[in-house]
Amino acid sequence: MELIAARPLADRAVTFELATRVGPEAAARVGAAQARLAAMLEAGELPGAQELSRAFCSITLHYDPLEGRQADLVDRVRAALEDTAPATREAGRLWRLPCCYEGEDLDHLAERLALSREGIVRHHAKTVHEVYAIGFLPGLPFMGELPEGFSVPRRSSPRTRVPQGSVAIANGLTVIYPFESPGGWHIVGRCPVPLFDAERATPALLEAGDRVRFDPVPSDECDRIGAALAQGALDPASYAEAAR
Repeated sequence: MELIAARPLADRAVTFELATRVGPEAAARVGAAQARLAAMLEAGELPGAQELSRAFCSITLHYDPLEGRQADLVDRVRAALEDTAPATREAGRLWRLPCCYEGEDLDHLAERLALSREGIVRHHAKTVHEVYAIGFLPGLPFMGELPEGFSVPRRSSPRTRVPQGSVAIANGLTVIYPFESPGGWHIVGRCPVPLFDAERATPALLEAGDRVRFDPVPSDECDRIGAALAQGALDPASYAEAAR
């Protein structure tokens, strides 16, 4: 695998650029690199290295400069990646998440995309969304890619408040807001499954490499599921259908 660039991030991290465009190919390259470097980190083969963080097209390696030299780490990573092939598919989980498709932007999107509301729901729900990265908010998944013709830019006027659980699209991607937040994506629905819980052993429900399919549910069913999850009668992990 070719390393495009190694960019110092102050004196305690270095970012390794692995692709130039967000998409499945970049996800495969980043996923394979993450697996290889995580194994090296576990085995103590990256002196001074402390943790890895993953983005759309890159991986950042954080290290202690008192225990390892950046130049040595870059050389070791470069050599390791030369012998690493991009993953054909990542070993993530498949999630079937309920979604009430009553988002306030559906009518605008239907007009813009020349589709009915039902057509938008049908195409979005049948898509397998791969989690490319987690970011912006704790536990928020950036997922791609949307069907051909579904790529719309962000709203020209972002909202100051996007409700927790909102399922929204922009720039060919889908996100789920784990908390209420400002946001400029187009809201198509809401998901009642909590994506982040600081008291869980692994706070974020989804991780890069997972896949998500949305199961359309009516508003009352969405409310019922949300209440059951809040009361502990349902486990969020139960929506993980299988590993690849």
